[in-house]
Amino acid sequence: MQTFMPTVAALDPRLAARRIFNLIQSEMAAVELEFERQAASNVQVIAYLGDYLRASGGKRVRPALNILSIYAVGGDGAKPNAIRMATVMEFLHTATLVHDDIIDNADTRRNRPSVNARFGNQAAVLMGDWLYMSAFETSLQERSLEILDILTRLTRKMTEGELIQLTMLGRTDISEDEYFDVLQRKTAFLFSACCEIGAILGGANREQQTALRDFGLNLGTAFQLADDLLDFTAEEDVLGKAAGADLLEGKLTLPLILLLRRDDSKRADLEQIMHDGDYRKTSREQLLAALKERETLAETKSRAAGYAVKAQQNLEILPESKYREALAEIAAFIVNRES
Repeated sequence: MQTFMPTVAALDPRLAARRIFNLIQSEMAAVELEFERQAASNVQVIAYLGDYLRASGGKRVRPALNILSIYAVGGDGAKPNAIRMATVMEFLHTATLVHDDIIDNADTRRNRPSVNARFGNQAAVLMGDWLYMSAFETSLQERSLEILDILTRLTRKMTEGELIQLTMLGRTDISEDEYFDVLQRKTAFLFSACCEIGAILGGANREQQTALRDFGLNLGTAFQLADDLLDFTAEEDVLGKAAGADLLEGKLTLPLILLLRRDDSKRADLEQIMHDGDYRKTSREQLLAALKERETLAETKSRAAGYAVKAQQNLEILPESKYREALAEIAAFIVNRES
């Protein structure tokens, strides 16, 4: 069985990330300071939790997309309102991670104890809520109904995605359409919003705004497909969380959906793993071997590369610049990343 691999430049992920982030180094440093400022509170527990989350780090891909999109349409990504909105996007992302970890009973995030593991579910739920409300409060400063509409629709879609996923836990009859619906709601729409809001802040015309919205959607889809792939192939210390955790949490991702389509005899093994919550009866290594044998990992990477190519094509109507080039490079970086 041969797998078609769409053309997407194979970049050294570390070099690519360094090159991209060096381009907006001062702006990203300003985002870190703004994150610290927005997370500050005269309520001591909120200030402490906010500092814990900020110190946990992360790739900051979403605020970077927001700033690069502003520059790509001729705007100024260093303006105070640009830095504020980039931080809003990171706040929204952080809030979703906090709530996801509660739902998934996750113990680690970015090689540190998750907020729920460290401080308890009650504090984590309320901190996630506080992050959402703070993000919306800050976004109100733009006095833009269009931006608020995007953020409102985004938050609704992310919440719907989480609820839909809850109804799918433990099931092995998940279709590709169901999988991609949840994927886009939980991940891709946030990427799309980052890029579209960047276009608005940068003064883009309608065609450019649509192109960046679609770029973000395709990019976010590629990102999550690569993430689902890494759940099987990356080591825990590189991944920053438990490897193989998705299946243990009852989630069927694309590599497993493809595996069952090609070898239905594996269904009982997957159901057993989800029921037991461990890999004792069928090891992670055995499952990985089956995925490689049936070429479902290669197929998943091919799909991710396909969406990355679509994302790059979305950028073609933008004026040529180092910022457009950086956005295209992010698409290639995402497919080839190691964590």
